[in-house]
Amino acid sequence: MPAKGPRGAKLTSKWLTVVGLGEDGVAGLGDPAKQRIAQADVVFGGKRHLALVASLAKGEARPWPTPFDAEMRDVLALKGKNVCVLASGDPFFHGVGVTLARKVKPDEMLVLPSPSSLSLAASRLGWALQDVETISLHGRPIDLIRPLLHAGARILALTSDGDAPAGISRLLEENGFGPSRLTVLEAVGGPDETRRTARADAFDLKKINPLNVLALEIESTPDARILPLTVGLADHLFEHDGQITKREIRAITLSALAPRRGELLWDIGAGSGSVGIEWMLAHPSMRAIAVEADKERAARIHRNASHCGVPGLVVIEGSAPKAFFKLETPDAIFIGGGGSDAGVLEKAIKALRPGGRLVANAVTLELEALLLGQHTRRGGDLTRIALSRAAPVGSMQAWRPAMPVMQWSWVKP
Repeated sequence: MPAKGPRGAKLTSKWLTVVGLGEDGVAGLGDPAKQRIAQADVVFGGKRHLALVASLAKGEARPWPTPFDAEMRDVLALKGKNVCVLASGDPFFHGVGVTLARKVKPDEMLVLPSPSSLSLAASRLGWALQDVETISLHGRPIDLIRPLLHAGARILALTSDGDAPAGISRLLEENGFGPSRLTVLEAVGGPDETRRTARADAFDLKKINPLNVLALEIESTPDARILPLTVGLADHLFEHDGQITKREIRAITLSALAPRRGELLWDIGAGSGSVGIEWMLAHPSMRAIAVEADKERAARIHRNASHCGVPGLVVIEGSAPKAFFKLETPDAIFIGGGGSDAGVLEKAIKALRPGGRLVANAVTLELEALLLGQHTRRGGDLTRIALSRAAPVGSMQAWRPAMPVMQWSWVKP
């Protein structure tokens, strides 16, 4: 016989219930969700969510602590009781369900979702959700939207508050997307639902409900700052002082680094940060650490990362190999600068995980000699990259060769 909780409800192996709430509160819930809320010994949620179910909940109401405890200690401490957690819409779409699933086994948790606010927004606009870019900017930098800004794109964005739509509209206008159409959907699914629209370059909406979804229909001007969907971004998209892995070399380098979902890159001697930035642009799960000794360049990497939509790039200001201390083990390493300094190459190789990839580019004879020695000792691939660009010679054009690059790529056994 299953045990019973203090309220007399039978406990099953699913001691935890996660209920997704819409803005319509209890009225939008099915009978199973209502029953689990009413039977719960303890109900967790935000103050707004707890108020929405106050007429139904009979157990103890516990608002989330401030700051929010991602370890969910209070919830986990109640295992063995009937516990209910309230979430917004779909708890597994940028919701608390994701956090709980890291701590609670699926067979211990019953999840009863409601439509997400993005699903509701798509239904209001008549947009095919599978063709829409979706992004959460709730508590996150709005720069994350930059890689999605392409003419013709439709984007649904979760925002942090009532000020966010105006901030996003300014970002669009400043980057050549002023003609874009922005629709703010407020309190979607509730009795106070409203919908208002404005162009990014004429955004004048006031008193926006903090609970809003922003729908964007992107239009660009000829000079818009668009981040192409390929490796080898144009050099002018990066702020630099000449210390940058040039576009064509960068494309070859990223190909050799072979980014894979969820991996971490060390970009050593990062210069402008271009390689680490493009690594992160490959997929939202990608991570990178840029190691740069020069203070001004380190600051420049931060700016480039934000302007390219990957503000999560970590910049370590310090000299290699000392800066490697206590860094997370990398899946791949790129050495673009400082590779000939004492100990850098050997310690980078030691730090790399088994099966990880290392790519080093050399333009100096000193680093070439080191890479030739490593190739002789460890194997891998050597590639010589020679580029020439057309440039004026008097009234005509001629090829001007760039400095050749020797590239060593290697996979650690």
